[in-house]
Amino acid sequence: MLKKTVLFLFIGIQTIAFSQTKLASFFSDHMVLQQNEKVSLWGKDKPKKKVTITASWGETETIKADKNGEWTLKIQTPTAGGPYSIDINGSDAIELKDVMIGEVWLCSGQSNMEMPVKGFLNQPVIGSQDAILNGNNNNLRVFKIERNQTLEPIDTVDGDWKIASTATVGDFSATAYFFGNKIQNTVDVPVGLIVTSWGGSRAEAWTDAATLKEFKSVKLPTEIPKKGIQQTPTLLYNAMLHPIIGYTIKGAIWYQGESNKNQASEYQKLIGSMVTSWRAQWNQGDFPFYYVQIAPYNYGKKANSAFLREAQLNTMKSLKNSGMAVTMDIGDATYIHPAEKRKVGERLAYWALAKDYNIAGIEFSGPTFKDMQIEGQKVTVTFENAPNGISSFGKKVTGFEIAGEDKIFHPANAKMIRKGYPNGGVLLSSENVMQPVAVRYNFHNLVEASIFSTAGLPASSFRTDTWKE
Repeated sequence: MLKKTVLFLFIGIQTIAFSQTKLASFFSDHMVLQQNEKVSLWGKDKPKKKVTITASWGETETIKADKNGEWTLKIQTPTAGGPYSIDINGSDAIELKDVMIGEVWLCSGQSNMEMPVKGFLNQPVIGSQDAILNGNNNNLRVFKIERNQTLEPIDTVDGDWKIASTATVGDFSATAYFFGNKIQNTVDVPVGLIVTSWGGSRAEAWTDAATLKEFKSVKLPTEIPKKGIQQTPTLLYNAMLHPIIGYTIKGAIWYQGESNKNQASEYQKLIGSMVTSWRAQWNQGDFPFYYVQIAPYNYGKKANSAFLREAQLNTMKSLKNSGMAVTMDIGDATYIHPAEKRKVGERLAYWALAKDYNIAGIEFSGPTFKDMQIEGQKVTVTFENAPNGISSFGKKVTGFEIAGEDKIFHPANAKMIRKGYPNGGVLLSSENVMQPVAVRYNFHNLVEASIFSTAGLPASSFRTDTWKE
């Protein structure tokens, strides 16, 4: 009798647990859904159970859970606004309250994406006090995914939606916050930011196993290591990205690269493959992907991070619908986490505002190298993506080097020239190089920008040669 009673209790508990209507954790009060889209919602219920979703903006959709109790449906969202409510009726009734409709961006990467508005311990974010003081904004919300790692893809994450306020903004990702805040204030719609990041993570950790099989240098894990979890291929993708794939987004921002600085030669292909796989899995076409170039820093003699910055620069040419925020003017010899996070976030926002929100009249890209002309001992370097020309803002033009056939680079005397060059040019020479063949600009670890657009956006480091060192 006792065994039968225990058995019936066990079956009863299983039935109750299985029949409950459940939603993925990010479908909750205070969430932001992408406007004017058929957005996906999903969850679990009793197998074959009918689930009806009714949104207060006037849409109703019904679906039947599959044999495993899983269901996914799409519901049309209106133009930005709110707050709204959503009722989910299956085995149980759930009401989601204070739902906003607006723009949703995914924010991922390593510690420079993680770094909060209040800063890390003994590492500041410039302007944090005013950002927190002015942080009350019901139309800006953040879902931060807690750290996790798994060998196989999972379907759940820990986290909750938080509304921007003086009590919450200090803990938001600074880069994501300044990005989202600039968009929210400019476009005047609710903005939702989904932040999934882990300090020291490699790009491979955010990429799925199938995509990584094309890279012979990548060894897929068979167990979770005791150290270096965030640098192990697939582990963060499985636990911190896979669960949210399908949550309708506008696009993604990315701040990562330091942990891949020694693999610059394959970084461009790796990031391209990672983003292409994300886009395929989200099934939203080539959504925007805007990223941050790593800043100058004293990495020592083991690696020249300029090669990684070059790979990031070239990614814009090979990856559709992408753009890069240059940070050549905010490097720090002491801290790998630049304090000027407002500039970083807002430079990312300029790309989105110009490309995705059709804000006319603003610049979004710093000057990029266009051409090199050699006349005897002198070299003229010209730029593009500088519609109003270039400037050093009163500082001496530095950072340029030239080399001859011997491949030995020497500091160049640099003079800005404007006559005949509507976007500006720089005239270079060195008494040590009689017949120059190559130019490099700020092609070292710790450097400082001296070339900007007149809008204040710095030019990336670059080189005209293809030499290995």
